[in-house]
Amino acid sequence: MRIGIFTEAYTPYISGLVTSEVMLKKALEKKGHEVYVVTANLESFKYSYDEKEKVLRIPGIPTGIYDSRLTSIYPLPAVNKIKNWKLDVIHSQTEFAIGTFARLLAKQYNIPLVHTYHTMYEDYVHYVTKGYFNKSSKKLVEYFTKFYCETTATELIVPTTKTYKLFKEKYQFEKNIHIIPTGIEVERFYEERINQKEVIELKKNLGITKKDFVILFIGRLAEEKNIEFLIETQKSLNKKYMNMKLLIVGDGPDREKYINFAKELNLEKQVIFTGKVAWEEIPYYYHCSNVFVTASKTETQGLTVIEAMASSIVPVCMRDEAFISMVTENLNGLFFETRNEYQEQIIKLYKNKEEHKRLNKQARIQAEHYSSNNYAERVLEVYNRAIKEKKESRFRIIAKITKKLKGEDK
Repeated sequence: MRIGIFTEAYTPYISGLVTSEVMLKKALEKKGHEVYVVTANLESFKYSYDEKEKVLRIPGIPTGIYDSRLTSIYPLPAVNKIKNWKLDVIHSQTEFAIGTFARLLAKQYNIPLVHTYHTMYEDYVHYVTKGYFNKSSKKLVEYFTKFYCETTATELIVPTTKTYKLFKEKYQFEKNIHIIPTGIEVERFYEERINQKEVIELKKNLGITKKDFVILFIGRLAEEKNIEFLIETQKSLNKKYMNMKLLIVGDGPDREKYINFAKELNLEKQVIFTGKVAWEEIPYYYHCSNVFVTASKTETQGLTVIEAMASSIVPVCMRDEAFISMVTENLNGLFFETRNEYQEQIIKLYKNKEEHKRLNKQARIQAEHYSSNNYAERVLEVYNRAIKEKKESRFRIIAKITKKLKGEDK
């Protein structure tokens, strides 16, 4: 099968979405399929094509949302290149410029279009509106999302029940919706794959000692991730346990704000900011920690939770539907809703080493359900369904035209 993945974000950009796209491409290629990527050029305003990796980059303008760029919706220089690929299916990962390009190409060349909805956009409009017209902007996002997914996509994929409910209950979506939790290359996080000497060296560089109990967050440093909650609660934890440290890995628009907030609370030594970390180095940061935490309520899934579990690190999550599908409370992870509950869960793991060990073990077992191979298998089923549906739709149209020509359709 010849597959085209269309996305606004791809390497060298680092995000959960990019991680899932790279993983899917590799997993599909391992199964013998040809996979092409169409994405925005984050490094220059030129077209470029990597023949070896099959990645076409289209120039675009900065959006003001992290490092992303917005391309034109029908870049002519790219059309002939893509046409020559003779794609069997297009898999769009965005609703905007390159997503619209995917839609136009799919319609023009009669290619089935599978779409994955990754982001709860209504939680992100503040980046563009800066606090103004949020209500009307959210309605616009809702309209655009429904238009793209319902009128153009042959099949729709969502990662969790939370997203499924958004489409079925709020958007009244009528087409097929496939719930497929995004997979990862779980093997690269396994403890046996990690060089422990490098972990020891990394801890030394980060100022982490053998006595320290490390609470880890990995992700974009931005408002919707609720990082202030973690930093503020760290102050309370350190009043009881000075050897607890919060390790914050990643970059984002609010990084300086959080660094200053930690300074205001006199937590310079207890809260460690690493900045942006290379994709291949990420597993080592999990293995520097004792527990992984997230207080976000805007995730569609949260791939870092799976990464933590694959690393045999228990996740402690804000109670949200995005995480409930992955984490079973007191089996392979813990939940909280309030600051007091969060503290209690962390202290429980700190004090009860046997319970902590049991949860870590179960986390690793659960992570194996999210392997890249399993994910690719399920996505391929959707591709095949979309191709079949497209063919049947074509036959229905031909039959209707034939009937009309014969004068049978009155």
